[in-house]
Amino acid sequence: MNTITEEETKQHWKRNIILFLSSQTISLFGSSLVQYAIFWYITLSMNSGVMMTVYIICGFIPTFILSPIAGVWADRYNRKLLIMLSDGMIAIATLILAIVFLMGYDEAWLLFVIASIRALGTGVQTPAVGAILPQIVPKDKLTQVNGTNGSIQAVIMFVSPIVSAALLSVTTIEKIFFIDVVTAAIGILTLVLFFHIPLHKKASEKQTTSYFSDLKEGLSYIRQNDFLKIFFLFFAIFFVLMAPAAFLTPLQVTRTFGDEIWKLTAIEIAFSVGMMAGGGIIAAWGGFQNKIHTMTFASLVMGACTFALGIVPNFWIYLVFMAVTGIAMPIFNTPTNVLLQERVDENYLGRIFGVFGMISTSMMPIGMLIFGPLADIVPIEWLLSGTGLLMLILTILFGRNKVLLEQGAGTLAPK
Repeated sequence: MNTITEEETKQHWKRNIILFLSSQTISLFGSSLVQYAIFWYITLSMNSGVMMTVYIICGFIPTFILSPIAGVWADRYNRKLLIMLSDGMIAIATLILAIVFLMGYDEAWLLFVIASIRALGTGVQTPAVGAILPQIVPKDKLTQVNGTNGSIQAVIMFVSPIVSAALLSVTTIEKIFFIDVVTAAIGILTLVLFFHIPLHKKASEKQTTSYFSDLKEGLSYIRQNDFLKIFFLFFAIFFVLMAPAAFLTPLQVTRTFGDEIWKLTAIEIAFSVGMMAGGGIIAAWGGFQNKIHTMTFASLVMGACTFALGIVPNFWIYLVFMAVTGIAMPIFNTPTNVLLQERVDENYLGRIFGVFGMISTSMMPIGMLIFGPLADIVPIEWLLSGTGLLMLILTILFGRNKVLLEQGAGTLAPK
C-alpha cells in the first residue's frame, strides 16, 4: 500500500520531476528514433505520396479519436500506471513488428498498423502526463518545469532524425525497432522502482459513474467555464492558421529557393535550435506576471514571423525567421499548459487535456484540407502572409479579452 502523502510528494518534487522527466526522455527518444526510421523507410522504399499520406493519417486519427476518452481514464485511474501501460503497449507492438520483420515478412501494412498503435499510446499518454505534473510540482515551479520539458523535447526533435538516418545507413530497420523496446523498458522500470506518488483524489475514490457520464461531465465543465470556452476557441482557430507555416514551408523552399536537400534540412535545424533556446528562455525567465501576456507576446511573434516567411527574398533571412518562430513556440506553449494545470480542477485535468489534445492534433490537419489544395493554385507566400496577418488580428483580440486576462493573472478561482 502506497503511504506517501501529497505533501511529502511536493517536498521531494525535484527528485520526483528529475526521475519522471528522465524516464519520459529516454522513452521518447527511442520512440522518436523509430518514428523517423519508419518515415524514412517508407519514403525511400515506396517513394509514394499516397503511402506517406496513409502513414500520416494512421498516426493522427487514433490519437484524435482516443484523446477525450483517455482524458476520462486519466481522471478515473492511476495516471502513473496509464503512462507505463501506454509505453508498454507501444514497446510490445514494436517488439512483435521487429520479430516479424526479422522473419522476412516486411509488408507495408504492418508499418501502418504500428503507426496506429503508437498513435493510440500517444492518445493515452498525453492527457495523463499533462495531468500528473501538478501532482508532482509546486504551482510556482510549473512554468520552469514545463519550459525545461519543452527544451528536452526540442533536443529530441533535433537529434532523432539525424541519429535515425545515420542508423538506417548502417543497420536494418528491425534492429532500430529494438532500441525503442529497450528505452521503453528503461523508462517503465524507472517509474516502477523509483517514482512514487499518491493517487489523485478522484482515482482514489470508488467510481460510481460511467465513462460516458464522466466524459459528458467534462464537456459540461468546459461549457460552463467561460475561460476554457474562449481559450479552446482561440486555439482551434490559431492551429488552423498555423497549418501553412507548419506543413507548407518545405514545399515553399523547394519552389522558391531551390530543391537542395541541405536547404530542407536547414529549416528543420533552425526551427529545432530555436525551440531549444525558447524552452531555456521560458524556463529561466518564467514569462510575464500575467500568463496571457506571455502567450500574446509569443503568438504576436509567431504571426509576424509567419507573415515574414511569405515576403523575405533571401534564404538566410528566411532561416532567421524560422529560428525565431522556434524560439516563440515554447514561450507560447509553456504558459498554455501551466494555465490549464493551475486553473482547472484537478479532478477534471485529464479530461481537459484530452479535449485540448484532440484540438491540437486535429486543427492543423483540418487547416491543410483548406491550404493544401490552395497551395497548388496560389503562391505559398500569399498563404503565409495572409495567415500571418490573421494570426496577428486573432492574437490582439485574444490579448484584450477580460476573462482570459483575469485568469492569466490568477485573480479568479478556477470554476
